[in-house]
Amino acid sequence: MLSRCSAVDARTFADQFWGRRPLLSNSVDLPRDFSDLLSPGAVDELIAERGVRAPFIRLARDGEILTKDCYLGPAGFGAEIADQVDSAKVLAELASGATVVLQGLHRLWPPLIDFVRQAVDDLGHPVQANAYITPPGNRGFDPHYDVHDVFVLQVSGQKRWVVHEPVYNHPLPSQPWTEHRAAITERVRAEPVIDTVLTAGDALYLPRGWLHAAQALDTISIHLTIGISTTTGLDVARAVLDELSSIEAFRQSLPMGIAPTDRDETVATVNKVMAEVVAALRDNAATLSAGVAARLSDRYAGQTRPVAVRPLATLAAAENADTEVCWRRGLVGGLETSDSQVMLRLPDRTITFPVSCADALRALHGGNAASAGTLPGLDRADGVVLIRRLLKEAVVVPVQHR
Repeated sequence: MLSRCSAVDARTFADQFWGRRPLLSNSVDLPRDFSDLLSPGAVDELIAERGVRAPFIRLARDGEILTKDCYLGPAGFGAEIADQVDSAKVLAELASGATVVLQGLHRLWPPLIDFVRQAVDDLGHPVQANAYITPPGNRGFDPHYDVHDVFVLQVSGQKRWVVHEPVYNHPLPSQPWTEHRAAITERVRAEPVIDTVLTAGDALYLPRGWLHAAQALDTISIHLTIGISTTTGLDVARAVLDELSSIEAFRQSLPMGIAPTDRDETVATVNKVMAEVVAALRDNAATLSAGVAARLSDRYAGQTRPVAVRPLATLAAAENADTEVCWRRGLVGGLETSDSQVMLRLPDRTITFPVSCADALRALHGGNAASAGTLPGLDRADGVVLIRRLLKEAVVVPVQHR
């Protein structure tokens, strides 16, 4: 994924740009295009023929989000759902200068489903994909910053991008740009860091917090925004504090008689608790770190989705004793072995197996592909039983669907 979005190699990008500063990658330097991910024809198909519903679409004009009745409506007999796209309404708004935003395309459009899955694997953070379709000479949004990193991939047309340094570094999702309107207004009067026109095949990386505004030129502009929800040190710290709930002392009430209106007394209480937290982290580091890691894995699993399973193909594969399978890509899970059983802990459930399946499960969890006759530690008959169960539990998939 990075090789398509960046003119520098992965190591250089990680060391010099990731979370630090923008990177402009012109297609002249690294010839490429993004028409396989999206195209004008694909946009028309999504709007006119795919039954897209809110919130997978929104429209904006001159910094204002349009009301949904401007572009949504029911779809007639057999599809009486009121929040589906009305393509004629979209046409009218687009013709009058509105920007169409197709959101969550990593859930709707096969090329972007695969692209975003690879991006998640490459970056190790949750990723999404939106598309912006802007009429000539128009802009959808005022100068602003995002609370997630983005790669802008210009699909077709041209769009001028003006980028300024942050007014608030590394903003969190709870710290939107609207909290800094005055500072942003002042900052965008200064000389920009980047003032460029993206044409088809160009890419621009912006860390969260960097101010930007974009305007289409003399043709309709289509670009993809690949957004990355980065995990931060604060996320780790929050998980640590949540894990402290397993220690009884931190669940107890503070003493009676404390006076929050007395600043000195409150500071003393805070200092005392902080010292106790530091001591608990020191004395219980190994136990707490395992719990924190599990919390972070659960958080990641809640923000990403493993590769989709094909129900009918999966059931058919389960009936074939020679099916070769592999771990479902992107599925978060951990194995725990005792004397009598193996537990597979998934984000939504725990599945238990006989301890004789331990080696086979470890092999699959480790990324090895196998069939019933090649699973370590099991004969073919037991291998068939295990693979059928894992297929029906959506833990593994047939190799051709990986």
